[in-house]
Amino acid sequence: MPVFRAIVLLLLVAGALCFAMYVGTGQLRYRVLGIRVVKWTVIAALGFFAVLILERLAIIL
Repeated sequence: MPVFRAIVLLLLVAGALCFAMYVGTGQLRYRVLGIRVVKWTVIAALGFFAVLILERLAIIL
């Protein structure tokens, strides 16, 4: 669990750095890359938490 949290945090930081590079340079590719990184980070986090919820439901049932 702590490893997953660290990975998500690092990916969000990478997305923020991409947005900072976009603001600094004005190059559109950094914004597109930042959006892509944040989007897939959120999707992976939602999938991970869905698995945790299903696992908890399986224990209760």
